[in-house]
Formats: sequence, C-alpha cells, structure tokens
Amino acid sequence: MTANATFEAFGGTVVVAVTDPDALEVALRLATAEAQAFDRACSRFRPDSELSRLNQAAGQRTRVGPILGAAIEVALRAAIVSDGLVDLTIGRALVASGYDRDFAHLSECDDQPGTEAPVAGWHSVQLDATRREVLMPAGTLIDLGATAKALYSDRAARLVLEHTGRGALVSAGGDVALAGPPPAGGWLVGIAEHHAGAPHSAVFIERGGVATSGTTARRWTRGNQALHHIIDPRTGRSAAGCWRTVTVAAGSAVDANIAATAAVVLDLEAPNWLARRHLPALLIHLDGRESRVCGWPDAGDGDLLSAVAGGWAA
Repeated sequence: MTANATFEAFGGTVVVAVTDPDALEVALRLATAEAQAFDRACSRFRPDSELSRLNQAAGQRTRVGPILGAAIEVALRAAIVSDGLVDLTIGRALVASGYDRDFAHLSECDDQPGTEAPVAGWHSVQLDATRREVLMPAGTLIDLGATAKALYSDRAARLVLEHTGRGALVSAGGDVALAGPPPAGGWLVGIAEHHAGAPHSAVFIERGGVATSGTTARRWTRGNQALHHIIDPRTGRSAAGCWRTVTVAAGSAVDANIAATAAVVLDLEAPNWLARRHLPALLIHLDGRESRVCGWPDAGDGDLLSAVAGGWAA
C-alpha cells in the first residue's frame, strides 16, 4: 500500500509518495527541508538566494554552496548533452521577455512588447567543482529553471530511500523521480499540460524519472506576442516550436527534463533526436496530434513503461 502527501514549493505543488504509509511522515519532512534548501540556493526570484548573489557578482570568481554548485554542474552537463539547446545563461533573455519575477506574480498581458537579449552561452561559465567556485562574464544571468527542480526531485527521492529504506516517488511541478523498489505494478504517473491540471493520460513506471516540458502553462503576452518560458538559446526568444508538450522518460528526472526541454526547442526534429537517444516520449502537437517515440504506450493510460534506461547516465 502506498501513501502520499503534498506541499507547495517552487511556485507549484510537490508530491511525495512512499511504498509504506509508516514512512510518509519522515519522507515528507525530508522532502520539505530539501525543497527549502534548494529554494534558498537556486531561486532566481529571491533577492536573498545564493543564485541571486552569484548573478550580482558576475565578472568575479565566486564561491558557492554545495547545492548551488551541484545545480550548476548539472546545468552545464545539460548544455553539453543537449548540444547547447538547454543553456543556463538564458536568464537575461527571460527577463527581457518579461519573465522577471515569480510566475504567480507575472502579469499575463502587457502592452509593452517583449525584447531580445543575447544569451552569453554556457561555454562562458567556468565551474571549479572541487573548490565550488564560479566565474562568468559580467552581465550574465544564470537561470536554473530547466534543471534545478528535476535535480531536487532526484535528490529528494534518494534521501527518502536512504533514510526509510522504502521506495519513493517525488514530483516537483511534474519532474518525477523514483528511488528504490516500486509498488507492485509500478508507480502510476499522470501526464498533464500543467502541474495543477487534470492528467490527460497516465503510465506505470518502475524506475528512473519522467518530465514534461511545454509551452502552454507558463505563458504570457507582451504587445501582440505570445511568449513562454522555454528560451531557444540560438535566438534569445521563446522557442517557436510545434509542440504543446513533450513528456520524456529517462534514467533520472534530470535526464528526462533535459531531453523534454531540448525537444521543445528542436521543433520537428525532436522525435528523431529522442529516438537516437533511445528515450521513450510522448509529444503533443499544437493542434493536438500525438507522436510516440521508443515504446511510449499507444493507449497512454495505465500501461507499463519500462524502457527508461536510454539517454545519458544520471
């Protein structure tokens, strides 16, 4: 018998589930504390966060804490394995487009048009992982929205497993991570366009992670332009792709999120790109048509998705 609980973090809902109800209280406490630590370290919207201080110190070599250091290391790896399609230096482009505050406080419509801002490029960020020191060009704004929540999910699920010995699922805004033995038949994971919305389908999964990236949930208008939070680093603007959402299963939530975000940017090339990396995925076109890659279940509702070892090592 599984048990689950929820709490609010990262501008959305975090779900914590365990295979033993007696472990839920400990699991919830661990996941909540880890979420608070991640928010203090990685939030672009908190002026007192470690990331905000790092961005203000751009141009100077800056020592960072273990969580932010790990998050930047993961974000740099995301840039490498995605061929630069997922880039942590898009912060200035997000601000220029109007995404300059927590989404809950962002005006959905503004007469002022969004503008372009150059993306410094991930190559410009130097990380000494041993000393946990970061150096980036003056004026660079790092944004970790593409990977930090997924990294949190992976770490929180492992923490629950380590402290309780029970199988765990942690989902932060749709970035789902699993750790330990699953319940009989696997964990049922709902797939939705928005983390607070009703699932349009569901799959059972036994290990790894699942993530959904899309252009319909975090969306706003500037002037006559419809904009969203997935930036194409090649243009510095919201990705002009054909997918409403892309859901990917991989060996971890981080890997799933990297691939899903890259696929949105890649547009029509995405199915082949995912297939070459042996990543099961469900892609929903702007007009509602669905494409399935690498064994994503045709029914999409209650089938076991077991092939999640593709992509890159976690």
